Amino acid sequence: MLKMSSKEISNIREDYIKSKIDFTSLPESPLTFFENWFNMALLNDKENAISFVLSTITKGNKPSSRVVLLRGIDKQGFTFYTNYNSDKAKDIDNNNYVSANFFWHNLEKQVRIIGIAKMVSPEQSDQYFKGRPRGSQIGSWVSNQSSVVNINEDFSLRTEEIEKQFKGLEVSRPENWGGYCIMPEKIEFWQGRPSRLHDRLVYIKKGDIWVKKRLSP
Repeated sequence: MLKMSSKEISNIREDYIKSKIDFTSLPESPLTFFENWFNMALLNDKENAISFVLSTITKGNKPSSRVVLLRGIDKQGFTFYTNYNSDKAKDIDNNNYVSANFFWHNLEKQVRIIGIAKMVSPEQSDQYFKGRPRGSQIGSWVSNQSSVVNINEDFSLRTEEIEKQFKGLEVSRPENWGGYCIMPEKIEFWQGRPSRLHDRLVYIKKGDIWVKKRLSP
């Protein structure tokens, strides 16, 4: 049973008053704009700042979303890491157009990104993998992400096997584990404003140029 009725849920209200977008002073690149907001988010809530919803399309043309962690930003785009046998990776193999959504509630800010996901180089994946905690490295070998397992599966035995395999050694990166970079083609910045008259700014890539437009709330 829901603890709140539908009427009570529908009456939850919040007016957004914390900030606004200065449309008279905008950077040419949305990545510069993103970095400014991202730095605010890191100062406000470091652990949650890097979380975003990644949406992909399955072979059956159905949307699929999950929360992943941002692990890098550069002039190419936004990088995350995963198992290449996972459902998200299979979706990307089928259709590499993806969307990413950041929502920083405390700042009343949202960023929506549409772009192409491409594998990063093995060297880049190796470099990132080496910096992971050893337990996470071991976990990458233990988990065949998204595969079906027994409902009472105990991963401890497999974990012990992998720990013995790499005892006294550096844990190498599994070949089926690595990164993707989302190369953006469209980025929208949303800033909550009073009376639902939100500020919305979109950058659309045209060749090598980013075109800026303001959207109605």
